[in-house]
Amino acid sequence: MRLRDRRITGFESLLRWHHPERGLVMPERFVPLAEETGLIVPLGEWALRHACAVAAGWPGREKVAVNLSPVQFASARLVPAVEAALRDSGLEPARLELEITETVMLRDTDATLATLHRLKRLGVSIALDDFGTGYSSLGYLQRFPFDKVKIDKSFVKNLAETRTSGAIVRAIVSLCAALEMSTTAEGVETEAQFLALAALGCTEAQGYLFSRPRPAAELALISQPS
Repeated sequence: MRLRDRRITGFESLLRWHHPERGLVMPERFVPLAEETGLIVPLGEWALRHACAVAAGWPGREKVAVNLSPVQFASARLVPAVEAALRDSGLEPARLELEITETVMLRDTDATLATLHRLKRLGVSIALDDFGTGYSSLGYLQRFPFDKVKIDKSFVKNLAETRTSGAIVRAIVSLCAALEMSTTAEGVETEAQFLALAALGCTEAQGYLFSRPRPAAELALISQPS
């Protein structure tokens, strides 16, 4: 949701496994196993194709964001898979946003940067997810021109109650603005958090305040024509 006018700008694609016996299985249970076995590569390719196909049918020009696993990112199949997903769906490259975590940046720097630049040349956007946690480094922002930085929900949670969280978010937003990168705050659940983020100059916000995860078939009902 864009903060300045509360307009929907995009949706994030989330995986859920509807198991016939175990019911709804969340990604934290099956994604690590998929990464360990290598199945995350074909699974990630399926998710990418499906997300692009769904987004291509929306009446507006909202973006669709798709997370890339570090294992998937290291695969030689990644760039061809993105090319194929765009070609087969007819989705404009500018409407696809690929999210990577800092774990990706810890791998072979030269190879990682080469892959990121190949993806950028396709016309898609690249977002750095969960910024501010784990191995966060300002060097990542210097080495590669990300289009967006996603501020981790841990900083948003206590935004209206503590000065520290507000100071950190303000610093990230100011830095990204200077580098011509947009910012998305994750995990927004209250109106107070939304207003605080707007006051700090954050570009976008996502979270349960706007909607819990919903089946893709329902999104066309709330997608807004441009």
